[in-house]
Amino acid sequence: MSETLYTLAASHQHGEDIKKSRFLAHAAPVQTPEQALAFVRQVSDLAATHNCWAYRIGQDYRFNDDGEPGGTAGRPILQAIEGQGIDCAVVVVTRWYGGIKLGAGGLVRAYGGTAAECLRLAARIPIVAMARLGLRCEFAELALLKARLRELDAEVTREEFDANGVELDLQLPASRVGEAQARITDISRGRHSARRLD
Repeated sequence: MSETLYTLAASHQHGEDIKKSRFLAHAAPVQTPEQALAFVRQVSDLAATHNCWAYRIGQDYRFNDDGEPGGTAGRPILQAIEGQGIDCAVVVVTRWYGGIKLGAGGLVRAYGGTAAECLRLAARIPIVAMARLGLRCEFAELALLKARLRELDAEVTREEFDANGVELDLQLPASRVGEAQARITDISRGRHSARRLD
């Protein structure tokens, strides 16, 4: 993937008044569809006219028009998420009807525009593709190995000791796997190498 994807650093909201209707977008970072739907329930205003929403988590996405004409609310919100290069996020746009019909094009612009502006203003953080490695090492190499791998942002997720040494599972940015494998081979003088676990 050449294009960097981002997720939200925290939840954010943004409101707009469009032809007497009030539109309020709530956006939040999420890791699972269950978290996304829980957020939708949490911020939806049952007294409002519509609570339209969309989420994207990797290849998983869903959207809902909540009674607005098909394709005029949920899909434009999803397009705003994708258009901003955001992943692992949910956006709910709540509308309080003000008495003036917006028409299909107006609804698309209002829902998509409010969602896009909310995401544009929200603090974001880059999503780093992670990889998992497994390796074995001698007791004597463990401290040096852990210190040198920490320099590559590697985190030990499992450490198991037995009579012959230590089994380690690591998680680290996918872009640093080659470097990590080279360091492991170097530190163990070629006796040990790391294998991909993912």
